[in-house]
Amino acid sequence: MRIGELATLAGVSTRTIRHYHHLGLLPEPERLANGYREYRLRDAVALARVRRLAELGLSLDEVRDVLADDEGQELREMLLELDADLAREQAAIAARRARLAALLTEADLHPDSTVSPDIAEVLRGLPTGTSAFAEFDRELLTLAAGGRDSGGRSDFAELLRPLTEPEAYARGQALIARMDELAEASPDDPRVAEVAHDLAAHLPAEMVSVMLTSLDDATTGHWLEEMLRELPAAQGEVLHLLVTRLRRRD
Repeated sequence: MRIGELATLAGVSTRTIRHYHHLGLLPEPERLANGYREYRLRDAVALARVRRLAELGLSLDEVRDVLADDEGQELREMLLELDADLAREQAAIAARRARLAALLTEADLHPDSTVSPDIAEVLRGLPTGTSAFAEFDRELLTLAAGGRDSGGRSDFAELLRPLTEPEAYARGQALIARMDELAEASPDDPRVAEVAHDLAAHLPAEMVSVMLTSLDDATTGHWLEEMLRELPAAQGEVLHLLVTRLRRRD
């Protein structure tokens, strides 16, 4: 049979057959005197074997290795590895579906609801407000958490957790209100230094250590400058004084 007939019989394109020839997956029959290659039934069987292995999930390089192993040991090892990969993928899909199911039960669903469960739990326990500063603060925490892997997100959540304790929550709520009062104030307003002092005392030591380390990092150290651009002048001065105080304390 000609290559077109073989392709039709096997359910592939002639281009695929030529690609398999190029990779050494399918032997090329000798050309006849008329210049055409004559394929036999055994070529169709070999082509079907390649397709079956590829459909299981093996790469074409792996298929070639399997076909070169007459005893089938290579195939067994590859199928075991493939099964383990599929099990991991299945577990990841199950975890994602469970996360989606939990999100769909939330009445107030919004884009920031999609943070990891541990971060979402902590954010729900942090002080809130209706001001632009309160919203900005939560967006920054969400951004900081999103740039980490799963282990890093859990560690970050633990850094924030002390702020969810009742006394810390009350202090945080009061600090947000005081920051709101500075929205239209001058940077030299005497309240600026007072808020910076109280905010420095409010932050847990471990969080302070992480903040200062990130400021000294060449990659992440620009975050304070970016924040200052986004905030009103007096609120930005609070953060500037805050970092100064934290460095002295550290």
